[in-house]
Amino acid sequence: MKRRELIVSTGAALAALGLKELLGPLDALAQGAPKRGGKFVYTNLYPNNRMGDAKTGRHPYYLLDINTRSAFNGLAYVNAKLEVEPELATSWEPDKDLKVWDIQLREGVKFHNGRDMTADDVIASFLFHQEKTSFAKQIVRIEKTGPFKVRMHLDAPNSEFPYILGEYQLMVMPAEPIATIGLSGIGTGPFKIVELDPKRRLIMERHEAYWRKGMPYVDRLEVVSTPGKMEGALNGFRGGLFDAVLGVDPGLLPDLERIPGTKIDFSEAGDQALMILPKHEGSIFNDKRIRQALSLAIDRDKVMKIVYGAKTGWIGNDSHLTPANDAFVPFPKRDVAKAKKLLAEAGYPNGITLPTFYFTASWPEIPRVFQVVAQTVKEAGITLPIEQRPADGYRDWRVENKEKTTKHKFAYGPSGVRNAGVSLYRMRPDNNESGYWSGPACEEYMKLYAFAVAERDPKQRLLIYRKMQLILLEDVPAVHPVGRKNMLIHKPGVRGLGNHSQFWSIRFDEVWKA
Repeated sequence: MKRRELIVSTGAALAALGLKELLGPLDALAQGAPKRGGKFVYTNLYPNNRMGDAKTGRHPYYLLDINTRSAFNGLAYVNAKLEVEPELATSWEPDKDLKVWDIQLREGVKFHNGRDMTADDVIASFLFHQEKTSFAKQIVRIEKTGPFKVRMHLDAPNSEFPYILGEYQLMVMPAEPIATIGLSGIGTGPFKIVELDPKRRLIMERHEAYWRKGMPYVDRLEVVSTPGKMEGALNGFRGGLFDAVLGVDPGLLPDLERIPGTKIDFSEAGDQALMILPKHEGSIFNDKRIRQALSLAIDRDKVMKIVYGAKTGWIGNDSHLTPANDAFVPFPKRDVAKAKKLLAEAGYPNGITLPTFYFTASWPEIPRVFQVVAQTVKEAGITLPIEQRPADGYRDWRVENKEKTTKHKFAYGPSGVRNAGVSLYRMRPDNNESGYWSGPACEEYMKLYAFAVAERDPKQRLLIYRKMQLILLEDVPAVHPVGRKNMLIHKPGVRGLGNHSQFWSIRFDEVWKA
């Protein structure tokens, strides 16, 4: 019997005996037992707009490459199937109203400085998060109910609150005042920071007292930031400088498949190319018919064919959801005739020239995405001027002006995949990504959201989430034409490296080198 056939038949036998889960995945049998030691070096082509400086660079909010889970942990973790599972928490339990959550913490967890993590650290961390990030603002109060127990009080019911606990910003840090907490870079993660060149390179070493016993496997993790430097990253990979490259341009797939020994891994989904439609006073996008016409005129199939292909992309449905979400509703067919009719009804029978659309190459292929979008909408009489902007400072430039009003830009914003509750909430009226949406459709949408997150039954939530997407397809507060499946490449000797739809959730705990 061939080795692979033996592994498959062994797996069937273990499953029958109920031992498969106990003994672990069979890929480990095929690859051999993990080997400890050595170093793993990767580079990421994604430009992280939040990277810090010499003072803030070790903080989980500003760590190079949003690589927070190498140095830190959250109370929960969202795995590659977009399922939430415990991390520094071992369990959570809501009250009957889904507004109060009791959380049991993992005992025996040590920070990099040797101190035990306790409820005091969790409370201090979340007091900081409440002040600094929107994800934690729903927590109105947090209290200690034991050395390793906390209770969180929310401002409204939220059946999917554990997903919030898995957000990349909500890491647990040693208790300190809000002004200094997290700046040391000390966490509970598998690696501790030993050297940082802000915005360029991060060097980490194994945390010997890591709570996931026996991990990490490598002694040293090195992260190199190469945003926009695709050729240099690939040359470094070919030359042996990098064991892996994250965020590779999907257009290079045919060439990469021809490089001997190159392993390619795709995630189920990834970032979307969000087109934000501003609805401030005087904006042309206050007219729903203009928004609808733009959405219907885009040839999403052509964008997919030219930029992505079936292996590396997917078609968006003008919501933040992706095909990785069970609730995802596919986009209806393109309709150029209807787009023209809508423009005529809006007073543009001979076509329309939209304001300039701005974007930055947060992913290598983004310029090609919007070049194809602009070309295809011409068939409906829509002229879409486009302009690329530098990545540095792009986010602040996009959402603000001198008066700090909501008069923001008609521009691109990358939107990462999350669970349905969080994703659909991003179209709320006070969020820039919705273009500060308002009106009866928005009000109905938010009522449905409130019903959904107060619903315990996931099947009922699913139905509500699908109805919410139908509202978005009709009112079009924003346009999501296409999304990318995250793609990474690695050397054949790299084992235990898995891709993730949330690139910031890739774990390096289990990586080892044969």
